[in-house]
Amino acid sequence: MIPWLTPECSFPSIEEALDDPNGLLAAGADLSPERLLSAYRQGIFPWFADDEPILWWSPHPRCVMHPNSIHISKSLRKRIRRGDFEISFDSDFAAVIKACAEPRPGQPETWITEEIQQAYINLHKLGHAHSVEVRINGELAGGLYGIAIGKLFFGESMFSYSTDASKIAYAYFAKQLQKWGYALIDCQVYNDHLASLGAEVIPRAEFKGYLDRYLDTPCNHLWQFDIATDDIVSNT
Repeated sequence: MIPWLTPECSFPSIEEALDDPNGLLAAGADLSPERLLSAYRQGIFPWFADDEPILWWSPHPRCVMHPNSIHISKSLRKRIRRGDFEISFDSDFAAVIKACAEPRPGQPETWITEEIQQAYINLHKLGHAHSVEVRINGELAGGLYGIAIGKLFFGESMFSYSTDASKIAYAYFAKQLQKWGYALIDCQVYNDHLASLGAEVIPRAEFKGYLDRYLDTPCNHLWQFDIATDDIVSNT
């Protein structure tokens, strides 16, 4: 059994999360900015379907990526060198999360419900949630979004309407975070696509160590790209 949270309740310790299903910790409460930020600061995130209550998770092991460990394939380097795209931070957060919410092939339902979308749009308006947009011929072609706290970025989802568009977004994003001194990108749950980009899994306790060390590290940069293409395609 997992605890049912009311708006007044705090989260249980992440060590109390279930093994099956992996990481399920609690249910209930709300998606207020205060609740969401509290969750991320403790290594917890919401994930639920439209017909479910709000479910909170903290899986073990945790899928993460160190920004300096991103793998950029030869084909992606070639694609980036073409330069036929524009990349930006936070130019259309609502469009990015809406695109991420669209059903994928073989996945007719989405966990990014309208309730989730509005909750993260609220966080974006408060300066906590950020998006990356890739445009080709002026049209949105790919992107990603997540939450930044201190020197950690908690990734939520990405999408692509055009071949390699989400990979372009992720490559520029990771390299930019590396330049800003970010310690970790939280990818939550392992999948082969993330692994191909350089993600790995670490124990929950190790992930908590990153939270303890980096959540309160000052982060004073502007959310603007200031890296060159050579910073992305260089083999060094």
